[in-house]
Amino acid sequence: MIVAILVILGESLGALGLITGFLTRFCAAGILIIMTGAIVMSHAANGFFMNWSGKQGGEGFEYHLLAIALCIPLLISGGGLFSADGFITKRFPFFLSEKIIN
Repeated sequence: MIVAILVILGESLGALGLITGFLTRFCAAGILIIMTGAIVMSHAANGFFMNWSGKQGGEGFEYHLLAIALCIPLLISGGGLFSADGFITKRFPFFLSEKIIN
């Protein structure tokens, strides 16, 4: 029960975070973990392709793999200059670790 609530919150708030660019890397990691769990737990047995014709027993993991592929660049590069994260780092540069170290 608690895992289901965490997955619902992760997908809902993670999607909002990715749309606004707030906590981009954290939200992308959450979506990546959720989609990996969905592939392993339920969709891997149904094959790769989605059930377009309605003839197979369930959905494949094509969509989940696409979502994982979209999250990987966001994990590497972050939200960018025009995201909420970019605004926060421009407005409050003392949050950057490079500024603290130097």
